[in-house]
Amino acid sequence: MRVSENPGNLLSALILTYNEEANIARTLDHLGWLDSIVVIDSGSSDATLSILATNAAVRVLHRPFDNFADQCNFGLDQIDTPWVLSLDADYRIPPSLASEIQTVIRDPDNTEVSGFAIPFRYCIGGRPLRSGMLPPRISLYRRGLGRYQNDGHGHRIALPGLIKPLRQPIFHDDRKPLQRWLTSQGTYLAIEAAKLRVTPSGQLSLADRLRKHTPLAPFAALLFCLLWKGGLLEGWRGWAYAQQRMYAELLLHLMLLEDHPRLSTPP
Repeated sequence: MRVSENPGNLLSALILTYNEEANIARTLDHLGWLDSIVVIDSGSSDATLSILATNAAVRVLHRPFDNFADQCNFGLDQIDTPWVLSLDADYRIPPSLASEIQTVIRDPDNTEVSGFAIPFRYCIGGRPLRSGMLPPRISLYRRGLGRYQNDGHGHRIALPGLIKPLRQPIFHDDRKPLQRWLTSQGTYLAIEAAKLRVTPSGQLSLADRLRKHTPLAPFAALLFCLLWKGGLLEGWRGWAYAQQRMYAELLLHLMLLEDHPRLSTPP
């Protein structure tokens, strides 16, 4: 059964979940303006499913996890609305962004637009930071025009046509325990390292070339967050975020060092 058979419903949210009891209620609280929320769960064993069951707008579908792209594409196949808002289970949509979304999908000047790139604000302790490194992401798009592809440890939608930026940000507000973050970083960065190993340097961005070929990326991430992005002015939250990014880049660098001839060749 498809999610929405109401022709007046323009937009569905698509969310992937796995043990997101620390975040999902807060995410749903900021989606009260939507009548259609599609959740693809990959075997949650905490209170995630119980929380989802309390929201009448949510339809939960179950699929064992293989990769992010296939999980998202499965979700897209269940949606009938013209527009899709793709979210992680730890995203918050502030009222200003909700209003902007509802405006642009109804604007006749946007009939040729395929999707919208939305800026991100990372949160520490529930407070948005100015010093985050997350780039804008195409999270709002017309259904049926594109499909998701894996990209390193993440995923992105390959969407042809005109992409416009939105002004208001999504808040990335993950409040799971630090140990969960540390465990996930090990998994994600192993995938990212594998991508960097096999991708020719000429096809990498400047930042990825820096990560692949020099030991400077961890220190560059720290200085970028603290100095260039103003994290020093955000107190302990700015320091916490900058150190998280430095840790992640340092772990990635150590994984890439396994390919160094002096380390991989037996003595």
